[in-house]
Amino acid sequence: MHLHILGICGTFMGSLALLARELGHTVSGSDANVYPPMSTQLEEAGISLCEGYSADNLVPRPDRVVIGNALSRGNPEVEAVLDLGLPYVSGPQWLAEAVLPGRRVIAVAGTHGKTTTASMTAWLLESAGLSPGFLIGGVPRNFGVSARLGAHDAPFVVEADEYDTAFFDKRSKFVHYRPEIAVLGNLEFDHADIFDDLAAIERQFHHLVRTVPGRGRLLVADGEPALDRVLAMGAWTPVARFGSAAESPWRLELERDDASRFRVIHQELVQQEGAGSVDEDAVVDWPLTGAYNARNGLAALAAAHACGVDLARGAAALARFETPRRRQELRGEVAGIQVIDDFAHHPTAIAATLEGLRAATARGRLLAVIEPRSNTMRLGTLRDRLAESVAAADAAFWYQPPGLDWSLAPLLEASPVPARLEQDLETLVAALVEEARPLDRIVVMSNGGFGGIHDKLIAALEVAHG
Repeated sequence: MHLHILGICGTFMGSLALLARELGHTVSGSDANVYPPMSTQLEEAGISLCEGYSADNLVPRPDRVVIGNALSRGNPEVEAVLDLGLPYVSGPQWLAEAVLPGRRVIAVAGTHGKTTTASMTAWLLESAGLSPGFLIGGVPRNFGVSARLGAHDAPFVVEADEYDTAFFDKRSKFVHYRPEIAVLGNLEFDHADIFDDLAAIERQFHHLVRTVPGRGRLLVADGEPALDRVLAMGAWTPVARFGSAAESPWRLELERDDASRFRVIHQELVQQEGAGSVDEDAVVDWPLTGAYNARNGLAALAAAHACGVDLARGAAALARFETPRRRQELRGEVAGIQVIDDFAHHPTAIAATLEGLRAATARGRLLAVIEPRSNTMRLGTLRDRLAESVAAADAAFWYQPPGLDWSLAPLLEASPVPARLEQDLETLVAALVEEARPLDRIVVMSNGGFGGIHDKLIAALEVAHG
């Protein structure tokens, strides 16, 4: 079958393309913007890419078109699909129909940390010899690809996004997946372009809860009021909490302030007559930092344990975990100056990333470079929280991207640290090169390509310090 995918360079749709190719389909696709790491993955898999949307991309005529949620009516290729009467389907529906039937699905949901937690879970299952399948909204470096089928009888890990499915299906993506195990890591307001308020997102999360069978498991973070409200709407599946609360059956205790070493304490009530509880603990000593990463690791250990992975073995495997591409990824180092790439674009994620890096920075400064470009940021919904989000940095460099309809200038006055605003990428790179000195860490945060700033910055640093 020839599948043609619209929006193929998005992390989700590109991952679908890899799965379709692995299933033996002929795969092609189109996208408005083509950039690594997804474009590189697709080209290496032999998948034909068309840059830009056009009716011409539908020649030769595909058997089925998979339409991403970034596409809407008025797009020339969407209009051609409809006018030609081509069979079409959303990405989540295609995944649910073509890949997930018969699999033990683990869905990882939450406003933040989905990619990292899903990557960790897949790695723990892999380390235990289970050969899981997965679809993750990033490229886990332990695997080198964002998706694979895995063994036919193995669990399948899917990053479960609450964003809507397609222009013709406004439900959240994750309602299609029917997981046996669902991880709910956190929940706060985001995606202001499709949700009116937090309550609207909570209802979608409850739709996910409704799909988890009674024989399954809900792994839910403690200390999250929004998730408490979701469960209060009704739950028909055993719930296991994880976090730092004393009563949670999955609990972590930090043994280092930067969270590079933490203890996991698991207490599970055994559901059989005459049995009490099973108590386990294990220590994770790993290269990651930040309390939020430790919490993600705890969630992954709980999910893998529900699939039979021993806690001690899982803790040992986390020591060999490598963060996904664009999650605190070291892109280069020049004259002792590190350039780090991170996907953070929500104020909470920006703050957590910087706090984690700050805890691990014994010497040198932390310079934050931020491009607010998500749909929520473009609407300015959370702009009042942006200035404070960089408090853990030594200095902040803000970039005003084209298409952002409000000015970032007020952030400079409200900033708790020295801040600078630029609208030209080359000027921004020059300012960073002038400011940076050995032992500094420059962390670049954006959910897009950011004009290739990482390579430009590294090249400029090499010229200046070569």
